[in-house]
Amino acid sequence: MLTIKILGSGCANCKKLEALVRQVVERENIPAEIVKVTEYPAIMAYGILSTPGLVIDEKVLSAGRIPSPVQILQWLNESLGKPGMVKLG
Repeated sequence: MLTIKILGSGCANCKKLEALVRQVVERENIPAEIVKVTEYPAIMAYGILSTPGLVIDEKVLSAGRIPSPVQILQWLNESLGKPGMVKLG
C-alpha cells in the first residue's frame, strides 16, 4: 500500500490537489493511504518552498503546483513498480 501525503495548510489549491489524488486513486483502484500534512514544521521537513506538495512513499514529487491526473497516475504506477505509458479510466 502506498502512503500519499498532501502537504499544505488547507488552501484552495491544497484541497484541489487532495481531491484530484483521491479521484485518481479511487478510479484506478490503487491501494493507498492519503494523509494531509498541515503543520508547518512537518511541511518544511520535506524541503519544499511552496504548497501544495505531493509526497508518495516519502518522495517529494511535486511542490507549488497541481499536477495533471495523468502525471499523478504515472507517479503512482512508478511507485508501485509499474512504469510506462498510462491512461486514466
